[in-house]
Amino acid sequence: MEPKFWHDRWHKNEIGFHQETGNPHLRAFWASLGLTARHHVFVPLCGKSRDMIWLAEQGHTVLGVELSEIAVRDFFREQALTPKKSSAGPFEVWEIDELRLLCGDFFDLQATDLSDVDGVYDRASLIALPEDMRKGYVRHLLKILPPDAPLLLVTLEYPQETMNGPPFSVHEEEVHALYGARYAVELLKTHDGLAESPRFRDRGLPFMHEKVFHLRPR
Repeated sequence: MEPKFWHDRWHKNEIGFHQETGNPHLRAFWASLGLTARHHVFVPLCGKSRDMIWLAEQGHTVLGVELSEIAVRDFFREQALTPKKSSAGPFEVWEIDELRLLCGDFFDLQATDLSDVDGVYDRASLIALPEDMRKGYVRHLLKILPPDAPLLLVTLEYPQETMNGPPFSVHEEEVHALYGARYAVELLKTHDGLAESPRFRDRGLPFMHEKVFHLRPR
């Protein structure tokens, strides 16, 4: 998947992955990471997720990275916020108060960009990538992420042959394979993802399991 794919999706407003009201699993399980209000949180491939507002409301400083300028612009516009804009290396920086979004390619991030990060929230990053890209994504994330930062990870499981992603199906076994060497992987919840997403049922999916994981540094 080339950057053009995501630019086209945002340009055409084909963003079915976006959740207008935020993700309920974040609210239910975020406290399990043990972070306090002073901690910094990283949201990779953040889109225009309102979850970043919720995290900021908990007192966190939030750092997001997003390829699409449309997504970044719409995030601040929809939240009625006027950010300050600047440049930092390959990124255009949009920020206001405790919110800082880097517009650019995730794979251009360096460890120095994430040096203050205390925890990670991933609802739409791992499942946004096809299988042949997920290893590279996790390898780069773990290379630049402070080693003691835990993750709250949300994935989807469904028969991949019944629907083209994104979002892609990521099985629990793959989560262990990708992260298990560095993290203790704890499954917090399995949820019927079709219950609130009839559009996926209409596309022929017999089931869709939404799974929430706490990845705790070993």
